[in-house]
Amino acid sequence: MEAPTPIPHDPFPYRAPLAPAVPTRPVLDSAGELLRALAAPVRIAIVLQLRESPRCVHELVDTLGVTQPLVSQHLRILKSAGVVRGERTGREVIYELVDDHLARIVVDAVAHAEEG
Repeated sequence: MEAPTPIPHDPFPYRAPLAPAVPTRPVLDSAGELLRALAAPVRIAIVLQLRESPRCVHELVDTLGVTQPLVSQHLRILKSAGVVRGERTGREVIYELVDDHLARIVVDAVAHAEEG
C-alpha cells in the first residue's frame, strides 16, 4: 500500500487569489456589443416585458407607450445582437428572449439602479 502524497505547505497563505484569466479580444468585443445593445431604456423595458412572456410588436407598443416604429427599431437592434428572436405567426411576429442570461443582466442592472 502506497503512502498518500503529502500536501505541500503554502509559504504564502495570505496572498491574494489569482485573477481570472482575461477572455480573448473577440469575446470581449462580443460582450461589449451585447452590453451596448442593452444600453437603451426602451430596450431594457422590452427585455423586461419579454422576460414575462413572448409578445408581438403591438403588445409592446401598448405596454410601453411608445410608437410602433420605435419599438420595431429597438427590436431590430436586439435581434441583431442575438438578444431576441422573432417567429412569424400569420401577420404578426412574436418576439421572445433567446435565453435567460440576458434577462438576468437587465434585472440585476435595474435592481442596482433602484438601490441607488
